[in-house]
Amino acid sequence: MGKIAYVFPGQGSQSVGMGKDMYDSAPETRRMFDQADSVLGFPLTRLIFEGPEGDLKQTANTQPALLTTSVALYEAFASKGFKPDYMAGHSLGEYSALTAAGAISFEDAVATVRARGEFMEQAVPGGQGAMAAVLGGEREALAGLCADITSGGNVVELANINCPGQIVVSGSKEGVSQVVERVKEIGAKRAIPLEVSGPFHSSLMTSAAERLSEKLADVTIRDASVPVVANVTARPAQSAGEIPELLIRQVYSPVLWEDSVSWLIAQGVDTFIEFGPGSVLTGLIRKIDKSVRTFNVSSLESVEQTAEALRDTV
Repeated sequence: MGKIAYVFPGQGSQSVGMGKDMYDSAPETRRMFDQADSVLGFPLTRLIFEGPEGDLKQTANTQPALLTTSVALYEAFASKGFKPDYMAGHSLGEYSALTAAGAISFEDAVATVRARGEFMEQAVPGGQGAMAAVLGGEREALAGLCADITSGGNVVELANINCPGQIVVSGSKEGVSQVVERVKEIGAKRAIPLEVSGPFHSSLMTSAAERLSEKLADVTIRDASVPVVANVTARPAQSAGEIPELLIRQVYSPVLWEDSVSWLIAQGVDTFIEFGPGSVLTGLIRKIDKSVRTFNVSSLESVEQTAEALRDTV
């Protein structure tokens, strides 16, 4: 059997009701939801389980909600005795990965991503920033188009390099709008505007990164128990000294997801397990390399099913 990587999703994977089966049936994970409520000082758990969806979608709520659910799913699976060779997370998911790897305590992670969400929402006034998913375009050609539009005074940059043929751009409302209008010039099929509250992973997030830097200065960071592949470098980070700077840069830098997965596969990873609601990352991973095995751990039932499937192949 090859190597295993655990991966954790970012914003957009959330859904009302996620994790409720664990809360109802697994006391060890219930404590994590209760702990999140205590740390944040409001009933995050009720929002996760009951909604409304509009409130759960707000960045400052989504981030701690997803982290809590993803880490709870990881903890339920970790009790089965399996250990990964690497971990990685998409944007917010990098915090879930670092928490699972013991680099950040759960309490600190919940408080940090809540603040990160607030900083990101406040960095650009509402309605002035945007993001769009470009389908079918080449990375270099799209980067060139973004540079051309940005040089005209409307900032737009590559934000998420997700998989071949799917790249998200981020920037000013006008800059993103021009990409949507001109995307066929570079041979892309189309661009779809995304429902987001800001231009994440673009240089317009610099003020959020500065505030996050101050927040992280008060957080105890430890060495990770396994290498965590960082979004901004697509290479592993494990020492406490390098992790904060990578998290700060991540706010205004592109998420190199395709590069990260390709690097993991080159190291011999042939099994990816996604911890969190939905299957966004496993879908992207399959588009990067169809030959690898992927599993979704999104419920207590899937914890058991995935553990059983891994035991059968060991």
